[in-house]
Amino acid sequence: MRRTFTGLTLRPHQKESALVKLCERKLHAPCRYFKILKKSLDARDKSDIRWVYSVECGTEPYTPPPRTFERVEHAPRVIVAGAGPAGLFCALRLIDYGIAPVIIERGRRVEERAADIRKFFETGVLDTASNVQFGEGGAGAFSDGKLNTQTNDARNRDVIDTFVRFGAPAEVGYLGKPHVGSDNLKKVVAAMRAHIIACGGEISYSETLTDVHVRDGRIEEIVTTRGTRACDALVLAIGHSARDTFEMLLSRGLVMEQKEFAVGVRIEHLQAAIGRAQYGAGYAALPAADYKLVSHASERAVFTFCMCPGGVVIPAASEEGGVVTNGMSDFARDGRNANSALVVQVRRSDFASEHPLAGVAFQRKLERAAFRAAGGGYKAPVQLTGDFLADKESYYFGEVKPTYAAGTSFVPMQAIFPRAITDAMKAALPEMDARLAGFAAYESVLTGVESRTSSPVRIVRDGKTLQAAGIAGIYPCGEGCGYAGGITSAAADGIRVAEAIADGCR
Repeated sequence: MRRTFTGLTLRPHQKESALVKLCERKLHAPCRYFKILKKSLDARDKSDIRWVYSVECGTEPYTPPPRTFERVEHAPRVIVAGAGPAGLFCALRLIDYGIAPVIIERGRRVEERAADIRKFFETGVLDTASNVQFGEGGAGAFSDGKLNTQTNDARNRDVIDTFVRFGAPAEVGYLGKPHVGSDNLKKVVAAMRAHIIACGGEISYSETLTDVHVRDGRIEEIVTTRGTRACDALVLAIGHSARDTFEMLLSRGLVMEQKEFAVGVRIEHLQAAIGRAQYGAGYAALPAADYKLVSHASERAVFTFCMCPGGVVIPAASEEGGVVTNGMSDFARDGRNANSALVVQVRRSDFASEHPLAGVAFQRKLERAAFRAAGGGYKAPVQLTGDFLADKESYYFGEVKPTYAAGTSFVPMQAIFPRAITDAMKAALPEMDARLAGFAAYESVLTGVESRTSSPVRIVRDGKTLQAAGIAGIYPCGEGCGYAGGITSAAADGIRVAEAIADGCR
């Protein structure tokens, strides 16, 4: 007999082994099968914070049956361009169907990529092919590794289970707000790589897609920096920063359209201050607190994004002469500061033209303005939140010291962003502070620019076959092509595309 119990609670000091005893009392028998399905923190009453669980248990041992997949009899030649979440999960599912893909990745293996990024942080020497945006694991490999998503897709469960299967901490499988951490993501990606290769797949690094050859409306072959590769299907899992690839694909007739996104800054606070505001005096006994805020105080939506408890703000440029920021934290989330993106909705009317890549130009303009204003060398412009609200220049740091590794320069954010962006942030900050005490604290630090929140373009695909509009065999996929927003949804879209390729073979 198996039963599911929901709403079981434990106080922070209680051990999870107490849940088994609770289940045995409900079953009136010894518990020989026990699995946590979901765990979330209820902090609505700061005087009585509790963990809330859903569990499955039973009086007999139980092992879930393994999933099986219908294998494809005549496997096509599939090339996956990009080894981020969309590309890796597409490849993993193709292998389930008996299709051994070739992955081409412009960057390097995640271990080598980590060394390139560390060198950039320390010296300001940027490798434009191996950085926070490009390389095995994608941009998400150097982030907080959040796996929560607002999309409602049954594949999301598959994504989380796959992360655990390849070495993510077991609790990732049931936490209400799961995160893998940048340190664990590197290990997970390496394990996925080993599995793909062991199953007959191929991964070619430092190889960039440079052209596509189409004959009679169907992909025939691709050209890369290594030569020509014939293929029956090309998966475009290229990520949101593959600007040169966007330009090439547009020139080859792929239908693209502008997509709205958001830009802004990273805002840093002391993690202890966030913990105290969220959980009260007992915050130190609880996991590092996070937050998510949205404001409609102005005509533009302003929201926090990619919040990194106990994390750092990192240099995330992929082009020379531009400053880009992102947030990163390890699984322990034990750093001194908390940070998140504080971003403002950008509309198509903000772009300079109707060109499909006008959003790219908008991003690039901000990034280059930040580079110039901060004095070059990939230093980032910073300003105290209080000075930003008061239209004053900053001259000092208080308790909150910026964590951006490439150095900072005091620069008014009004010197970088259009007024519509700064006015929206000014209107939002006090409102957000009213909901999270201290969010607009004077000495909290704003670091610019956060410009790569999502892709500024969508490559149009058929809603049924998922192939590019008018071109058979090309499959736009993931966040870069405009069909996802984060690790989980990008990975789920990779699975979706793999399913479409397999269905086309039957």
